[in-house]
Amino acid sequence: MSQPVRLELTGDEALVLYEFLSRFEEQDTLSITDQAEQRALWNLHCLLEKQLVEMFAPNYLALVDAARDRLRDAVG
Repeated sequence: MSQPVRLELTGDEALVLYEFLSRFEEQDTLSITDQAEQRALWNLHCLLEKQLVEMFAPNYLALVDAARDRLRDAVG
């Protein structure tokens, strides 16, 4: 299992990302409607880059596959 990762967002980033994800939940499509959403996603990506060491592992793709398996909803 994986260890918790702590990220710190600004209030603006959190609000913009919340709206972006809420829209995805309602419309089932990911689309940038404002450049601020793109900026917030880039900032989130940068925060993740600073925290994750797995991207340097030789078995990175296997680690991603295993993480996906653990996160998927159970069927049935």
